[in-house]
Amino acid sequence: MEVNKIAGILSIILGLIFMIFPIFSTALVSVFIGLSLIFLGIASILINFSAVNIIIGIISIICGLIFVLNISALSFLLGFQFYIIGILLILIGVTGFFAGDNISKKSSALIIIFGIIAFILGGFSINNPIYAILLIGVSLIVEGIILYISE
Repeated sequence: MEVNKIAGILSIILGLIFMIFPIFSTALVSVFIGLSLIFLGIASILINFSAVNIIIGIISIICGLIFVLNISALSFLLGFQFYIIGILLILIGVTGFFAGDNISKKSSALIIIFGIIAFILGGFSINNPIYAILLIGVSLIVEGIILYISE
């Protein structure tokens, strides 16, 4: 079986799990967001070793550790997690424009766009985190179908 088909099936299964068990999924998303913030912070520090990126990286790592270690205490703050990721992605994208030749301007623009999308998703999930979980579940299912049928 091809890698795309396996990834598609796993994505569909994970999307269904998110939609069937939204409360469990909220805690799982909290862990994933925490881990992604930790990796984002490490990457921010390593890609461009400047004072701004070190500060952004340290803030990302601290926020990531908070979200990973306090799952039950912060699972209701899913909207704020998206806000934090959105703000950090926008900051990293903006600093990428001024970083020099190490980072392409297209990737910096893409990072800013992803930050804006995360910020908007935070707005939707601030009142009810279930909306964000359902949106993530539907996105995983759609991505899984696209992966499965791609050649």
